[in-house]
Amino acid sequence: MSVSETESVRDALNGRPAGSAESAEATDGLYEVLDGRMTPDQLQDVVRSVLRGEGVPPGEPELEVLKPGTYRTYVDGTCLEIRSRPLPDVAPDTLDHILPAAGSRQVLLTTSGPVSDGARAVFRRLVEKLTLRGQCYTEAEIESIVRAMPLVDRYATKEPALADWALIFRDHYVENSVGFLLGMERAGLDPDWVFALSKGDRTLHRSRVHSWFLQHGYLSDVLDNSVINGSADATAQAYALGVNERVNAFIWRAHAAGRKVLVIDDGGLLAQGYGSRGALTEHIDAAVELTVSGLKRIAGAPGELSIPVLNMARSRLKTMLGYNEIADSCVRRLRAVLPGEKFIGRHVLVLGYGTLGGRVAHALRSLGCRVSVVDTDVLALITAAEHGFETYRTATEALRDHSPFLIIGGTGELAVTEENLPLLPDGVYLAGFATKDFSLLSEGYPGVESTVVPYVGVRYLLPSGAAATLLGDGRSLNLFEYEGIANRGYDAYRAGTLIAARTVCRDLDALGPGLHLEPVDRAVDEAGLFDAYYEEYLAGARRRAGDTSGPVPATAR
Repeated sequence: MSVSETESVRDALNGRPAGSAESAEATDGLYEVLDGRMTPDQLQDVVRSVLRGEGVPPGEPELEVLKPGTYRTYVDGTCLEIRSRPLPDVAPDTLDHILPAAGSRQVLLTTSGPVSDGARAVFRRLVEKLTLRGQCYTEAEIESIVRAMPLVDRYATKEPALADWALIFRDHYVENSVGFLLGMERAGLDPDWVFALSKGDRTLHRSRVHSWFLQHGYLSDVLDNSVINGSADATAQAYALGVNERVNAFIWRAHAAGRKVLVIDDGGLLAQGYGSRGALTEHIDAAVELTVSGLKRIAGAPGELSIPVLNMARSRLKTMLGYNEIADSCVRRLRAVLPGEKFIGRHVLVLGYGTLGGRVAHALRSLGCRVSVVDTDVLALITAAEHGFETYRTATEALRDHSPFLIIGGTGELAVTEENLPLLPDGVYLAGFATKDFSLLSEGYPGVESTVVPYVGVRYLLPSGAAATLLGDGRSLNLFEYEGIANRGYDAYRAGTLIAARTVCRDLDALGPGLHLEPVDRAVDEAGLFDAYYEEYLAGARRRAGDTSGPVPATAR
C-alpha cells in the first residue's frame, strides 16, 4: 500500500476527506512529532526498511546510530535526524491492562538544509510508517485480547475446509474483531487471504486495529455505511468506488488461486451485489450476515440471491445473549458522553421497543428514569405497556404529552420527522443506536444551524428556536469514540460466528442459495456453545478450585 493510499484510509477512518492530513512542512525544513508503542530496535527496523523501500541500497546512505533510538542519515544532501525518548507510563490503550505496561516513545523527525524531492518522499514515508508501527498492538496486548475471548479460543479448532477459502470481513474496528480474526486463523484460515473492511464508525481504537491488520499482513480499508445508506457525499462515494475495485480484485485473485470467498458482514456489503446474479462481475461464494439492517439490504439488493447466507442476525445466540451486551454498551456510553447530566427521575422517550430498544428502556428505568415508549407495532406496545411503560403510537403524541430531556432512537428507520421538529423541547439530547433514526438532522436539514461539540456530538438550532444536541456522529452512539462491547461480553457471539463460518465453508454444497437461520441455531446447539458460555462465565462460583475444564463440545474435541 502506498503512502497516499495509507493516508486515504486514515482519512476515511477518521471521517475526513481524502488527502486532508496536515502538512509537516515548515519554512526552514520538515519536522514531525509522533508518539507510538515501539522499542528502539523496532524504530530502527522501520527506518532501515523505509530507506530500502525508497530504492536506497543498504548502507547508501549510511544510517548513523548516535545512540539507541537516535539516528542520522543523508538523502540527496539533506540531513535527516530521527530522535526518540521514552514516555512516562500512560493509561492502558486496550480494554484490559497489561503487565508490564506497554511502553511508549516520542519520536521527533527533522531535516536541515535544502529539502530535495527525494528527501521529502523519504520523510513522508518515515512519518507514515512510524505512525502505523507505533499504533500497532504489541504482542502482549494481542495476547490480552486473545485471553479475553476464551470461547473463541475453544472453538478455533482446525477445520480443513477453511484452508481453501479467502475471507472478506466487514465490521467495526474494535478489539473483539481482532480476536475473532485470530480465531479464524487458528481454525485454518490463511492470513494472507483476509481483507478487512471498517464500516466507518468512529470506534476508539480504529487506527490501532487498522495498523495492526496491515502489520499482520491483512488488507485493510474502509467501506463506509453512509455509502450503502445513500447519504455519503461525492468524495465518499468516489472513495467507495475505489474500495469496490480493490474488493473485486481480491475476489478475482482468490478465485484465480482456486479459493472460494466468504463474506462476514455487519450490514450491507451484499447490497453492493457480490452475492446476487447480474449485479457485479465478481461474485462471492457464501456469506454470514450479522445484522438485521444487513438482512433488509440483502432483501432489497438487485438481482436474485445466488449464494447461501447464514443468518446470525436473527439467531437465538444474538437474540438471547448478544443484545443484552449491546444494550449495556449503549447505556454505558450514553452516561459517559453526558457525565454532567442528571438521569434519575427525569423523563426519557424511547423510539422503538424492539430487541434492543426494549432492553435499553428497562436499563434506563432501572437507573430511575421515567421512560415512555413509542412503537408502530401494536404487539410491541402491548408488551411495553404490560411491563409498566407509558406507550404511544407516534412520536408526535408522546412529545405533546411530555418534554423529555433525552430521546433514544433504535428503530432503524426515520424516527424523528419534520412534523416532530417543532415539538422537540429546548436542550433535548438525541441518542441514536441505529443510524437512520435521526438522519433528518445528521444528513443536513436545510436552514438549520449546527455547531460541532467535540467528542460529544452536534448541536442544532432548530427553526422553532429550540436547541437539540445529537450525540455522537449520527451513527450508533455506543461506537462513537468507544470500544463498544467488552471482549468477554461479545466472546460468545464471536464464537458463534466462527462456528457459523466453519459450517458454511464445510457444508457449502448442502446449502442452497438464500437466507438460512435453522443451520445457524443447529450448529451452535451441536457445538455446545450455550453450555460452554454458562460454564465459562456464570457457573464459576460452584466450580471446584483448579477445575477449569468444563464440558467439551463435540465439535471442539
